[in-house]
Amino acid sequence: MVEKKDRMAFLQGKTENYSSFNSEEISKILNNVFLHFKDGLFDEAIELLEEALKIDFEYKGVTSALKCATFWSERQKKLENIKDRYDQAEFLISQWEFFSQFLNQIGETSERCLYSIKQFVFGRALTLYLKIFDDFGFYDADILLKLGHCYKVIGDFDKAIEYLGIANQQKAGNAVIMAQLADCYSLINEIRISKALFREAFFIEPDAINLLTIDSGMIHKLVGKCREIGIKPGELNKWIPVYGTIYGVFNIKRELKPLEFGKLRQSIYALEKEITENPETGEINKPVLINHYFWLIDHYICTGEDTSKIEEVLKKLKYFDSTIYHEYIQ
Repeated sequence: MVEKKDRMAFLQGKTENYSSFNSEEISKILNNVFLHFKDGLFDEAIELLEEALKIDFEYKGVTSALKCATFWSERQKKLENIKDRYDQAEFLISQWEFFSQFLNQIGETSERCLYSIKQFVFGRALTLYLKIFDDFGFYDADILLKLGHCYKVIGDFDKAIEYLGIANQQKAGNAVIMAQLADCYSLINEIRISKALFREAFFIEPDAINLLTIDSGMIHKLVGKCREIGIKPGELNKWIPVYGTIYGVFNIKRELKPLEFGKLRQSIYALEKEITENPETGEINKPVLINHYFWLIDHYICTGEDTSKIEEVLKKLKYFDSTIYHEYIQ
C-alpha cells in the first residue's frame, strides 16, 4: 500500500514538473511574440504561436494571440501594396476599428497582447503622419488631429495635448478635436478641463464623435448607463450629454456669448418645430433639444436671469420628455 502511494506521488510530481516546464516555455514564447507584435513581425509571431500550441493546445491566450497575429499579417500584406503615406496611415487606423470589432468574436485577449499590437499600429501610423506633417511645412488641423490621436493611443499624452491644442486653435469649434483633447485631459486626471471640453464637443456635433476612439472612464460609464436603460447604439452619442448632465458629469457650465445665445434660441425653435410637426423622424433629435434646454437653463443661471425664464424652459422640457424632466429636477 505504501509503495502504491509512493508511486502515485512520484507520478504526480512528474506531471506537475512537466506542466511547470510547459508553462515556462510558453511564457517565454509569448514574451517573444509580443515583442514581434510591436515590430510588426506577425508572420514570425505566427510561427512561434504554432510552436506554443504544439506544447499545450489549451494554454490560455495562445489561440487568441494567433488569431490576432493572423488578422494583422493579412492587413500588413495589403499595407505593403499601398504607396501613398497618407493612405497607408489611414488604412492602419481604419483596420484598428475593424480589429476592435473582431476582438468581440475571438473571446478574451490579454492586455499585453492588445498593447503590443496597438504600439505597432499607432506607432507606424504616427511615423507616417509625422512625415506628412514635415512635408506640409505648416500646421494643418486635420493632420494635427491625427498626430494627437496617435500620440494619445501610444501613451505620450503631453505630445498629444500639444498637437491637439494647436489643432483646436486652428479649427475652433470642431467637436472631434475637442473630444480627443478632452480624452487626453481625462487620461492625465485633469477632470475639470476634460468635463468642460467633452460638454462642448457633445453639444456642437455629438454624432461626429467616434466613441471607439474615446478612452475616458467617465464617458465609458455614461455609455454603459445609456445602454442599461435601452438606448439604441445609433442614438448613444445624442443621449450622452443628456445623461452627462443628469448624472453630474457635464457639470462645468459657462455663460454664452450673445451670438451663441442667439444661435441657441434659433436652434431650439427649429428643433421644437421639427419634433412637433414630424414626430416620427423628429424623435431622433429629441435628446439634442433636451441638451439645448439644459444649456439655456445653465446660461440663465450664470447670468442671474429671472427664475420665470427657467420655469418656462422646464415646462417645455416636461412637455417633450416628462421622464427626463423628473430626473433633471430631482
